[in-house]
Amino acid sequence: MLPPRSIHESRMLKIGYFLLSVFVLQEVTAWSNGHHQQPKKKTTDSSTTAPSIISRRQYIVISAAGASLLAPSILTTAQATAAASEGGPLARRLEQDILLQQAPIVVGDNLNGVDNLFYPSYLAGTWDVTQTLIQSSTPLGPIYLGGPNGDKAIAEKAIAESQANLNRPVKLQLRYISTKWGVAEDRLFNTKNRLDSFAGRSVVSNVAYNDVGSSNRAKVLEKGGSGNDPLLTTFVRFKGPAAQKTFVTSHASDPIANDTENDNNSIWMGTESQRSIFALTNENTAAPIFTDTETVWQFQKLDKDSLKGRLRIASYLNAQQDKLYFESRNRAVSLLDYALDMKRID
Repeated sequence: MLPPRSIHESRMLKIGYFLLSVFVLQEVTAWSNGHHQQPKKKTTDSSTTAPSIISRRQYIVISAAGASLLAPSILTTAQATAAASEGGPLARRLEQDILLQQAPIVVGDNLNGVDNLFYPSYLAGTWDVTQTLIQSSTPLGPIYLGGPNGDKAIAEKAIAESQANLNRPVKLQLRYISTKWGVAEDRLFNTKNRLDSFAGRSVVSNVAYNDVGSSNRAKVLEKGGSGNDPLLTTFVRFKGPAAQKTFVTSHASDPIANDTENDNNSIWMGTESQRSIFALTNENTAAPIFTDTETVWQFQKLDKDSLKGRLRIASYLNAQQDKLYFESRNRAVSLLDYALDMKRID
């Protein structure tokens, strides 16, 4: 029998299988439950992955470090945005059963140092959000949810446990901040709220921004921004011996929304890819866990204080840790679809 400390460390390691992301959000719940859970996917009918039951580093989105390995081409910011609007690729990413990883983007000179995913102006402010998992699927089969070694028992348990969370609403708050370049997500506020809300208790000690070349405080201030403007990279410390760093590796939005953002019923779409690194912060020598995910957002303005939306979280395997990585062929192994209802607070 493991001593209490070893048991605690084992549980903390299990969190890494979810932490991502938002979307990270599901993994913390697994921690609060005390056992490793995996993204519950539905293979054909309605298997579910509760937000609190996503596991593994199934996400292999587009990491700058591994760009040459993960994707055949690199897009500029302008190319990514154009691709998002022509022919509706973003809309299709909300509907398709098979998703391929997107290529990483290279930030243009005009946004170098201040890059971010910018939302329509009507999103600025703080919102009460109800997020409900409405469908979960495993496009390549349940075995891809079986942890780094593709364990069938782990996959089956994860899927079974996730079904209890289907259609179960989670309440949280989200905030978006106006900047010189547009409205950006308050990642400090939102990351903590997502993780705590899906865990059902306070699990985050603090969240801080980290500087990277494409998004850093010095450049933001140099170009006329403020000390409160959101950055792309976050670092989370949990109320336990664990921490996670999350990088945004790619993003795009549908520019058509900018033409109608003042009209009711206008629709905006955006996508963001992330790589998260989860590690224990005590003397445990366990290797860090890498997770790669893609989030696809759709917001529809109902009136100035009400929105409805959709959120899809796609998870990909990681070349560094997943036995079935090459078999997945850069395809998403987990798809979680949520409905969003949002009411403005301020």
